[in-house]
Amino acid sequence: MRRSRILRTTAETDIELSLDVDGTGKYEVSTGCGFMNHMLELFARHGRFDLYIECKGDIEVDYHHSVEDIGIALGQAFNQSLGDKMGISRYADIVLPMDEALMLCAIDISGRDYLGFDVDIPTEKVGDFDTELVKEFLYGFVRNAGVTLHFQELAGENTHHIIEAMFKAFGRVMDQATAINEEYKDEIPSTKGVL
Repeated sequence: MRRSRILRTTAETDIELSLDVDGTGKYEVSTGCGFMNHMLELFARHGRFDLYIECKGDIEVDYHHSVEDIGIALGQAFNQSLGDKMGISRYADIVLPMDEALMLCAIDISGRDYLGFDVDIPTEKVGDFDTELVKEFLYGFVRNAGVTLHFQELAGENTHHIIEAMFKAFGRVMDQATAINEEYKDEIPSTKGVL
């Protein structure tokens, strides 16, 4: 089973996270930030991952440390769950609509971390959530998961819809890229023989 459990404790956050890559989309998420909870729930549901996250952070300061550290822990969880990456599909992409927003997302589970972020987020906040933290979350994720991840906004006016489209697309491409390709299930999808 492709499962992992991550415990991450710093002076700023205390995170417990468990992930089942081969789940059904069940989630229990408590980050201290309602908007981030919702985005992670969308990610789990659309990726069909079973995801448990409890984060106690210094949210009286702001959400920065919590959001970044959750990205780090989630990246570590995927890296651990996928092991040597035997049989995974590796690549995936989607163009996902969310009302007026249209988001392209593509991934390569390559062992190399890179974030391509061509997204114009119109407002600085959604409620009390600083929208610049979306990028910090994704940086934390790619660096610890060892993936190349690209987002390109093709259309969008509403900040909430743009970010929601990102997280739904992110879940979908992670689901597709981590899926076992039955034709190549006993191979690592790389000419190097390692990812």
